[in-house]
Amino acid sequence: MLRVVLPKGSLERATLELFEAADLAVSRSSAVDYKATIADPRVADVRILRPQEIPVYVAEGLYDLGITGRDWIEETDSEVVTLGELHYSKATARPINVVLAVAEEAPWAKVGDLPAGVRVSTEYPGLTRRFLATHGVDAEVRLSHGATEAKIPDIADAVVEITETGRALRAAKLRILDTILVSFTELIANPAAYADPAKAHAMRQLHTLLQGSLEARGKVLVKLNVAQSDLEAVIAILPSMKAPTVSKLFGADGYAVETVVAKVDINVLIPALSDAGASDIIEVPLSKIVH
Repeated sequence: MLRVVLPKGSLERATLELFEAADLAVSRSSAVDYKATIADPRVADVRILRPQEIPVYVAEGLYDLGITGRDWIEETDSEVVTLGELHYSKATARPINVVLAVAEEAPWAKVGDLPAGVRVSTEYPGLTRRFLATHGVDAEVRLSHGATEAKIPDIADAVVEITETGRALRAAKLRILDTILVSFTELIANPAAYADPAKAHAMRQLHTLLQGSLEARGKVLVKLNVAQSDLEAVIAILPSMKAPTVSKLFGADGYAVETVVAKVDINVLIPALSDAGASDIIEVPLSKIVH
């Protein structure tokens, strides 16, 4: 039913891992094959292409559904439907920031200080031109094919580059003047395809699976038994998404309790639960959480 396009390059591995966790494993003949399949009745065809191109192809209707970054949607000015953000990137769940940076010793304190004719190097020429125009800056914007931060001062006076932490920019002795865009990975759809009720329903179902897998990352299910006399003490230290589930044990003066907690807290939480009177404590890994 759906023609799907996934990102090649830096997002590729993280995207394939997410789809596998969502029980939408992507199969292909080799790691360099651009054609793939997903054994799911809602997916008819899969391609793996550069994320820079994906918004354009989805907007044109070559594909019904795709994954790319908000940065490339804005750069290409593509008309697509966003089903939602997917909070993951090549290494973390943090977004990337598209920033305007200059040399540490540059005299400019803000975007409006940039002089007419300032040379700006970037992989985002369209986004950069529009941003600078809104600030009244008449710039010479040049397309960069990589190593953008290395082009100051010989080739460029300023750069528009992506960063998660700013560490690489600081290492290059650059200073951020402004953040142009905060970009998460997004699930996008072709507007005409999304207007089809059957396709839209399938898209939302796939989004539910992907988002559920992301929601489950870093969380576990904790199950335990506790006597009635210790129940309040255990509940008091037990975190939960909403409230712990508490059930009366059959034929016993006690309760079964379960809740979802952060994995990073479990090494402290389990001993504390035991100290508070909990027993039969079980930690269960989670694959999906759907709200």
